Amino acid sequence: MSDPHPHLLIVDDDERIRGLLRKFLARHGFLVSVARDAAHARRVLAGLEFDLIVMDVMMPGEDGVALTRSLRTSLQTPILLLTARGETEDRIAGLEAGADDYLPKPFEPKELLLRINAILRRMPDPEPETVMPKVLQMGQVRFDIERSELMRGTDPIRLTATEVQLMRIFSEHLRQPVTRAKLVEDLGRDRGQAQERAVDVQITRLRRKIESDPKQPRYLQTVRGEGYMLAPD
Repeated sequence: MSDPHPHLLIVDDDERIRGLLRKFLARHGFLVSVARDAAHARRVLAGLEFDLIVMDVMMPGEDGVALTRSLRTSLQTPILLLTARGETEDRIAGLEAGADDYLPKPFEPKELLLRINAILRRMPDPEPETVMPKVLQMGQVRFDIERSELMRGTDPIRLTATEVQLMRIFSEHLRQPVTRAKLVEDLGRDRGQAQERAVDVQITRLRRKIESDPKQPRYLQTVRGEGYMLAPD
């Protein structure tokens, strides 16, 4: 499991079962919330996100299969169904409703644990929320991150090794201030005011290559009290 503390929701109308599962799963490193029926589960799900739902099928009112089918219209969270009915047609009904697995009662807690871990291992890693662009456009100047090339139109602009490092650092923190101390550290320099002043000099030189008016920088900005920030188009 990629997350050391996956959050599980236990949905069961039997208070004793809810309590036993909560304690057992908590001892094995899970965060556990509980719901007593389908309506309660809906209220909990409206406010929290879970890594997996363990749900009893035989509940008063809306049963687990019906709730699973309903949740699948808008929710991709894995669902493991628990039921006293272990017949093939019941298992098929649960899986067709959108359940990821099906465990008949009575069951050994260790088997439940194994099945939960197996489901969580099968889950794909989440997509990154943002993808770093390959090319940064700054007016007439563009920086190719993969090639470490700065161009003005079709003309290359020569960068020193330190300037390339600075551009890569800023590319990883677009539109976010980077302190002078962090720039010194990421450049692999010894800490100190002299090195921070040296960074200021490097920034001034880099601005001459990026900005149309280096004295009034638009792209490589100074953020007072915080450092420097690269804000491409």
